Amino acid sequence: LQAMSGNEQDWLALRPQEPSPSQCCGSGCKPCIYDVYEKELAQWERAKAMQDKSLLMGKEQSNNSELNPDTFTAFRVSSVEQLTEDTYQYKFELPGNSSLRLSLGQHIVLRGVVNGLEVQRAYTPISPGNAEGYFEVLIKCYEAGLMSQYIKTWKRGDLVFWRGPFGGFPYQPNKHGELLMLASGTGLAPMIPILRSITDDEEDETFVTLVGCFPTFDKIYLKPLLRDLARYWNIRIFYVLSQETSLEKLPWSYQENTYTGRLDEDLMKTIVNSCRRSPFVLICGSSAFNEDMSRYLKAAGIEENSCFVF
Repeated sequence: LQAMSGNEQDWLALRPQEPSPSQCCGSGCKPCIYDVYEKELAQWERAKAMQDKSLLMGKEQSNNSELNPDTFTAFRVSSVEQLTEDTYQYKFELPGNSSLRLSLGQHIVLRGVVNGLEVQRAYTPISPGNAEGYFEVLIKCYEAGLMSQYIKTWKRGDLVFWRGPFGGFPYQPNKHGELLMLASGTGLAPMIPILRSITDDEEDETFVTLVGCFPTFDKIYLKPLLRDLARYWNIRIFYVLSQETSLEKLPWSYQENTYTGRLDEDLMKTIVNSCRRSPFVLICGSSAFNEDMSRYLKAAGIEENSCFVF
């Protein structure tokens, strides 16, 4: 067998690597990491056929400071705030007074390398889409989570790679009489920018009922922000706390809009019936939560075409 020439080896070393399943965040991004791989492979094949390595330049990371769906861009961590025992709010700098310009509820994809393995996960910024000079992300860290191990090492000044934006909910002011938001844990994230856009727009008279599902009162994120939002005439916020057994220990201001136990079919009917208009429903949580909610909503008479799952 003929030994591979040095040139062949060079080209093989430059061939893009097929992504492993751990690298796909599973959120249906367009382009997905597999789409990016196909594109890079075609680029590599064209460059190899023409023996021109300059055709491969700029594929891996963009050096401009703008978020991009195809390539990862580095952003600097400007602050780390621990919200609960396992949940953190991270703030990232945007150069100058630029803004990510996200549509409502859009997510961005984070890349981390843990023990030599590349992992990608999707997160939804909770800062307003037009926030200037920064963006903020709410992240829950899991004991055994690969990405969590990487995230827990972040300190102020670190560079972190993101690409996007993807997805989102095509919200239009006053299109729906009432939005019913069902959020479990960090599923609160895509709801926050939508809530803020409604309260910031005096012309938007959409009613909103947000139902936040958390294990305990201490694990409710962003309490001061949610308290401010609940002061608006058109916003109601309920909490469902699965591991609390009694409301007596809660601050009195929370007692009348908090339920203990799980958000089940009966409670869903109660909440849907309390909506002022027939609601359009936004759902965000684990896949099990999303499936349960869809089932309970159906039992409460809400059609599938009146739901959007993040």
